[in-house]
Amino acid sequence: MAKGIEKYNKRGLQTSYVSVIVGISLVLFMLGMVIGTYLWFENLQNASKENIEIDLFFDPSLNNSDIKFIEQDLKKFDQIKEAWFVSPDRALEVFNDGNSAEINAIKEIYEGESPLPPSITFHPKASIATPEAIKALKTELLAAYPNKITEINYNEQELENVNLGFLKAIYVFAILAFLLIIVAFAIINNTIRLSLYSKRFTIKTMQLVGAKPRFIRRPFLWHSILQGIISAVLGMALLTGAFFVIESYFFSIDIDYTLTNLGILFGSLLALGSVISILSTWFALNKYLRKKLDDLY
Repeated sequence: MAKGIEKYNKRGLQTSYVSVIVGISLVLFMLGMVIGTYLWFENLQNASKENIEIDLFFDPSLNNSDIKFIEQDLKKFDQIKEAWFVSPDRALEVFNDGNSAEINAIKEIYEGESPLPPSITFHPKASIATPEAIKALKTELLAAYPNKITEINYNEQELENVNLGFLKAIYVFAILAFLLIIVAFAIINNTIRLSLYSKRFTIKTMQLVGAKPRFIRRPFLWHSILQGIISAVLGMALLTGAFFVIESYFFSIDIDYTLTNLGILFGSLLALGSVISILSTWFALNKYLRKKLDDLY
């Protein structure tokens, strides 16, 4: 009979452990979806920033060799991702969207020559693709090449829209993450509290025989860290599966994470799972440590 009761209690504890880990994993999965979407959107925004084109136009007295020399020099700038020389013929093709009839007509007017001057086009790095930073770079370029660069042209509205759109997204994701963390803490706290309910007499017995609160808390806290780690791994596995399904069925969505982003995502889940588990365990233990023996029934 005693063995049967012991076996039943052991099975109940195992079920409790599994339910805690499953509960935490699902909550971390939801948090991971928010964090993962934010990282994906950040990658998309960085790509949009680095896709902005800035054109440099030069004094007509400069020949192609001089401009190509400046092109090589620009590639050494820390703020510039890539730069390339645009010949007059290529500039005419871009200006007319490759319409050969219009290009030939224009060349006939200008005796076979392109009316557009040679130029250099470059993409800025995402880290400096803000209105203020681009203006500072513009000033730096004009100072570095006096009497050579006559005009620096870029779409200011596009630059502002890219940055403004990301700023709005930050607010949205911050609110969602904050709300989800509150919900996660409430769910995980309730799950762990119910899990510790079955051990309330063990906790009180240890306290009655003279064990200090620190000694009582230690194994439970270590166990909560382990729960957080296992839950983070399961949550990351669920996220990976979700990303695979999204990419497979929604072809317009390309989820491409760098190793750094994957590290941030897994690290965030690991940290959130461990911290929330530790805090929930701490508060639940303190509740039972403060209670009198009669109140445990």
